[in-house]
Amino acid sequence: MHLHTLSVHRLGELLGRREVSSEEVTRACLERISQVEDKIKAFITVIEEEALALARAVDEQRVRGEELSPLAGIPVAIADNICTEGVRTTCASKMLENFIPPYNAAVAERLKKAGSVLVGKCNLDEFAMGSSTGNSCFFSTGNPFDPEAVPGGSSGGAAAAVAAGEAAFALGSDTGGSIRQPAAFCGVVGLKPTYGYVSRFGLISHASSLDQIGPFTRDVTDLALVLNIICGRDDRDSTSAPVDVPDFRKYLVNDVKGLKIGLPGEYYGTDPAPRVAARLREAVRKLEELGAVCEEVSMPHTEYALPAHYIISSAEASSNLARYDGVRYGLREDAEDVLGMFQRTRGRGFGAEVKKRIMLGTYALSAGNYNDYYVKALKFRTLIKQDFARAFEKFDCLLTPTVPATAFKKGEMRDDPLAGYQSHVFTIPANLAGLPAMSLPFGLVEGLPVGLQLIARHFDEGTLLRAGYALEQSSEQTGPKPDLFR
Repeated sequence: MHLHTLSVHRLGELLGRREVSSEEVTRACLERISQVEDKIKAFITVIEEEALALARAVDEQRVRGEELSPLAGIPVAIADNICTEGVRTTCASKMLENFIPPYNAAVAERLKKAGSVLVGKCNLDEFAMGSSTGNSCFFSTGNPFDPEAVPGGSSGGAAAAVAAGEAAFALGSDTGGSIRQPAAFCGVVGLKPTYGYVSRFGLISHASSLDQIGPFTRDVTDLALVLNIICGRDDRDSTSAPVDVPDFRKYLVNDVKGLKIGLPGEYYGTDPAPRVAARLREAVRKLEELGAVCEEVSMPHTEYALPAHYIISSAEASSNLARYDGVRYGLREDAEDVLGMFQRTRGRGFGAEVKKRIMLGTYALSAGNYNDYYVKALKFRTLIKQDFARAFEKFDCLLTPTVPATAFKKGEMRDDPLAGYQSHVFTIPANLAGLPAMSLPFGLVEGLPVGLQLIARHFDEGTLLRAGYALEQSSEQTGPKPDLFR
């Protein structure tokens, strides 16, 4: 039995019966990291001693007969833009290369209270800006199915860690698809929760009205277990929603009879790769066989989502990243005067993609361009929200491709950054509307995973779990594993 290959719920069963210890499970993951990191490079920081100490503490609690969470003793990895007390948190940027937060993000705090064992912090695109995990100031991350291909981004390191068996589950952030696209590329389950369902306290901001923390897991059951821990009101986050959190496990029922699923024509008409489209049609057939009703629906303003998103997200990034000035924390480059210090610090501290987006956002927010760009983008955001609202008057959820194609090779998009942005074309609308959206692995095309995306109403993650679980239980296409995993 290879412990690094097991799901969270399976590990929980073994730990509960004391057939294995948390220390054994944690050592298995740490050994796995040492075996594959030279190929994958999922982690910026690994905290071996701290992880083993946490695991032993959980084992002692279990011996004493204390009541423990389903996540107690389970190894977790966290993207390196989520603050962890005493553990370096870099955003994969020279600007924060040596930053050690004095506090935990809300999600890290909740996982710690639940007894999860943090094994390390994962690589990402710098300040979560990218679609490949190739914009990191440290190194690029490889896809476990093909280390020469990208794992997606921005939270590609977290997705790769789960797919490669380096952690049982992971957390990342999603601004325009940064959980779902890597999940699709790496063959794992990834969820962007409803905006406000999971506290953003301690998430280092990219675009505050779009950012959302969410999990990567190996199956839908694990997803429910993690959501039970990380969802819920947090007074430290002004955008945290005051809503009750159900036990998400109750949605794990293999029954979609009568479920109405919309198939947005605009997504299907964006020419996903033929074999990706074939996988999608297979999923539709399977859902119909299970009793779901699948019909086409129109989302007429979808084509405006990509430009609207990059204007809004860049504008918010321009504002959020103004705090990195060399004065309070992070990198500081000395100069003869304050202005020179600002210029040298930001010039050296930020990478090319971050600088590009800061400049784009500053341009969109300037007095002469504000109405023509930023305000217009906000108007299109409203129209996209209205498209979803009309669709959900008839349908319980929507089914789309997660991404138009499978993972591309490292460096392939370097000379065509727009092509990289377009890999998020199907995921961005859910961020603009603040809706929950999940990527579910569904087979392979030429050895690389394909992801299906399910989108639901606000705070209706339960429908996503229900549909995803039914597909997972009824199809051999879900949950592909890379050769590296075995």
